[in-house]
This record gives sequence, C-alpha cells and structure tokens, in this order.
Amino acid sequence: MTMAKKQVVYAFIDSQNLNMGIRSLGWKLDYRKFRQYLNNKYQVQRAYIFIGYVAGNEFMYAKLQQAGFILVFKPTMELPDGSIKGNVDAELVLHAMLFLPEYDKAIIVSGDGDFHCLVEHLVSINKLLRLMVPNKKFSGFLRKFNKYITRVDLLKKSLALKKTEISGRSKP
Repeated sequence: MTMAKKQVVYAFIDSQNLNMGIRSLGWKLDYRKFRQYLNNKYQVQRAYIFIGYVAGNEFMYAKLQQAGFILVFKPTMELPDGSIKGNVDAELVLHAMLFLPEYDKAIIVSGDGDFHCLVEHLVSINKLLRLMVPNKKFSGFLRKFNKYITRVDLLKKSLALKKTEISGRSKP
C-alpha cells in the first residue's frame, strides 16, 4: 500500500487589499487566527504576505512572522494626501510564478482584479485551490472564478480580532 503524497499548498496574500477590505466593514482581522485557519482548513505550508514596508511598524511585522507568515516587503511612498502607497501586485504575481514548481495548489488572497491573469493561469494548469476575497465588493473581473471564491468577511466570527486582544498591538 502506497501513501498518497501530501499536497503542497502555498498562500499568496495581498495584505493591503485584505486589510482595507475587512476594515471597511468595521472590524479587524486577527492574523494569527487567519494563519491557523489557512493551516487547518487548507494545510497551507507557506503563507506569503505582501506588504509595504513602513518604518515604525517593526512590532507588527514581527507579530506577523510569529504567526507564521513569510513577509515580502515592498518599498512605499507617501502620497500628497499623507497616505502611504505600496503596490504589491507585481511582487505577488512574480512570487506565485517563481514558486510554481514547488506547490501543487495556491490560494490567492485578494479581491483585486489585477490578479485576474494570475488566477486564470492557475486555473488553466489546475493549481488554484481557493481565491479568498475580503468582502462582497471584489472585482467583477474575478466573478468568473466564483466556484473558487471564499469570502473572508463571512468568517468574521472565527477570525475577528477581539476587543480585548486589540490593546498593545500595532495594526496590520
């Protein structure tokens, strides 16, 4: 009797899209619980989180790493309105393609239509496991992948950061 090879699953997470999509609903994601969810539900071995680097957020970055995420930093720039922009789309696509030979299935976490070509390619080679979108307002470009979609907002009960857990934490 031969043992079935364990499926290798990687997650590629657009941190800004996930964070802003959940915050727009008035709650915060507990990233430690989210990482546990990815492990328990999908057996994700590696969870890459693509995030803009902002000096002063080192505590938050350390917490994400402690939770089991692999951080991939993108340089950021301050916009005229004072907001900070760090576009991670190209890095996420690049890493998903660079690591393609290493994983059997991928989970893409973003509702951004810019990932349409990546999702389409992963589907065409049977490597997309799930497309996790933050909420119901994800890009129409991704709607054709409905059978792969999991909405993170519908997991609020198990993934929300509890009020007692917020104090002393930097926000992701």
